[in-house]
Amino acid sequence: MDISYGSDKNGLLCGYRFENGAPGQPVDLAEATAWLRNGQAKAAGDFVWLHFNLSDAAAEACIRKHLDVVPEFFEALHEGSRSTRIEDAHDTLIAVVNDVAYEFAFDPAEIASLWLNVGPHMAISARSHPLRSIDRMRAAVKTGKPLPSSVAFLNTLLQEQGDVLVRIVRDATVQVDVIEDKFLVGRLQNRRADLGKLRRVLVRLQRLLAPEPGALFRLLRLPPPWISEHDLEELRQATEEFSLTIRDMSELKERIKLLQEEIAAQVSEQTNRSVFTLTMVTVLALPINIVAGLLGMNVGGIPLAEYPHGFMAIVSMVAVFTALAAWYLYRRKD
Repeated sequence: MDISYGSDKNGLLCGYRFENGAPGQPVDLAEATAWLRNGQAKAAGDFVWLHFNLSDAAAEACIRKHLDVVPEFFEALHEGSRSTRIEDAHDTLIAVVNDVAYEFAFDPAEIASLWLNVGPHMAISARSHPLRSIDRMRAAVKTGKPLPSSVAFLNTLLQEQGDVLVRIVRDATVQVDVIEDKFLVGRLQNRRADLGKLRRVLVRLQRLLAPEPGALFRLLRLPPPWISEHDLEELRQATEEFSLTIRDMSELKERIKLLQEEIAAQVSEQTNRSVFTLTMVTVLALPINIVAGLLGMNVGGIPLAEYPHGFMAIVSMVAVFTALAAWYLYRRKD
C-alpha cells in the first residue's frame, strides 16, 4: 500500500496493524477487514488503526459498509456539539478530539475535530481537515513507534495533542510578552487587534478542547471491561495533564483581558486629554471670535470708531477675557 498523504478510493489515508507489541505494519482496507474477521484468537493488545479523510465522500459509506462501528460514532460525526469528550458506547470508546490545523497561525477557523471509534482490536479515526496531532502520530507510527493496545493509541494521541497545545500556549505567551513590553515603553502602535485575535483563539480553544468532565468521570468510573488498569491509569494521567494545560490557557486569557483593559484605559485617557486641549483652545479663542464678529459688522454706531486708542482698548479687553477663561479652565482641570 502506498502510505502517502493522499487518500485511496475509499477515503482511507493510512492503515496499520499492531501485533505482539511490535511496530505497526501498513495495511490497506481489504487486509484490515480480513484480519478483523479472521476467526483466530487475537492477543489482548493486537489491533488495527485505520485513518480516514471525511472530505472524501466515499469515506463514511466505506466505514458503514466494511467496519463494525457503533452507531454513536456516526451520531457524533453529524451532531452540532464538537466539544472534546470520551465516552463509552456499548463497550466501545467514542471520542471527539479537537485539534489545530497543521500550519496553525492563531486563526479560530484553523481549529477542527477528529472523531475516533476505539474498540479492543480496532481504532478508527476520521477527520475533514489535516490536523497536527494526528499527523504527528501518523509520522511516529510510520517511523516504527510501537503501540501496545488501542487505548494506548488513544492515550498517545491525547499526549500529542497536549504537546501541541502547550506549544500554542507558549507561542501565545511570547506574543503577549512582546505586546506588553511595547505597551510599557509607550510604543504599542496598533497591536490591540492582535490581542483581540489571540483572545478569541484562546477562548475557542478552551471551549472546544476542555474535556467534558461528566462523560470522562463516567468512563473512568465504569470503563469497558477490556481496558487494562495500566491503560486506564494512562488515560487518567493524560486527561489530568490536558486539564493543567487548559488551566494555563485560562490564565493567559485573563492576562490578555487585563492588558486589554489597561490599553483601553490608556486610550481613554489620551482621548480625554485631546478633548480637553480642544476645549481649551475653543474657549480661549471665544472672546476674540465674539469681538471680531461684532466689529466686523458693517453697521453704524461701532464703539470706539472715533477713539484714537480704540484698537488697544479692544485688544486689552480681549486679553482680559482670555485670561479669565484660561483661569477658569485651569481651575476646572484641578
